[in-house]
Amino acid sequence: MPTIDIEQTRNQARALLDSRIESVTNLVKARQRITDLREQLADAEREDKRAYVRATKDGWSPEELKKLGLESGAATRRRKPATTRTQDDNSPSSDDGVAGAE
Repeated sequence: MPTIDIEQTRNQARALLDSRIESVTNLVKARQRITDLREQLADAEREDKRAYVRATKDGWSPEELKKLGLESGAATRRRKPATTRTQDDNSPSSDDGVAGAE
């Protein structure tokens, strides 16, 4: 039976663990980047809202801003998924067909 070298086995095990640790470290870094970017986006959306309010207080009408491509709540519209509205529209129509029509 061949002799097992403990030191070689430990080194091989460490190499395997190091690889696993590296992959989970990369995952943590990616998750932290997502968190940081979400915070930056939230800050930018708040600033956008403040700037829009300032523009309207300075005399710009919502219609004028819209003509300039600066509609109100552009950031909040982006957060409302169209699929949610579609599902909401489908659900009541199914219910309306049963209970609403009566």
